[in-house]
Amino acid sequence: MPNLTVNGRTQRVAAEPETPLLYVLRDEFGLDGAKFGCGLGQCGACTVEVEGRAVLSCLTPIGVLEGRPVTTVEGLGSPENPGPLQAAFIAENAAQCGYCIAGMVMRAHALLRSNPHPSEAEIREALRLNLCRCGTHMRILAAVRRAAGGKPASTGATP
Repeated sequence: MPNLTVNGRTQRVAAEPETPLLYVLRDEFGLDGAKFGCGLGQCGACTVEVEGRAVLSCLTPIGVLEGRPVTTVEGLGSPENPGPLQAAFIAENAAQCGYCIAGMVMRAHALLRSNPHPSEAEIREALRLNLCRCGTHMRILAAVRRAAGGKPASTGATP
């Protein structure tokens, strides 16, 4: 039974070492930001950070995580006090159904940690593993640019 540190909180986990992190996050930690999408690592809805790197929690067994900090979207802020990246996603109205957004936010967060001012091509490359069926890609890209201090997308309104 490994100890896991998630969002700064360490807890002994009752699951077997081969159990996917996604199940432990949702069932034992009560964190439901990371979503079960495909279970095959093909959609990105379950993306979290491990030691600052974006990982697919549906494919990551908890046995390899002891001593390695995990951050979920809940660890970036709250509805009452969203973190900067979350605030950018809100400002750009980047969510439609919301299913992919936590994974998108976490992959963007990992990118911005390693590259605070990415180019458009770098943002697109970082997010290419995360799927959005609603088609809010342009607003998602605008949110990441906004969080990186780039020019936010135009709202079309005249000043």
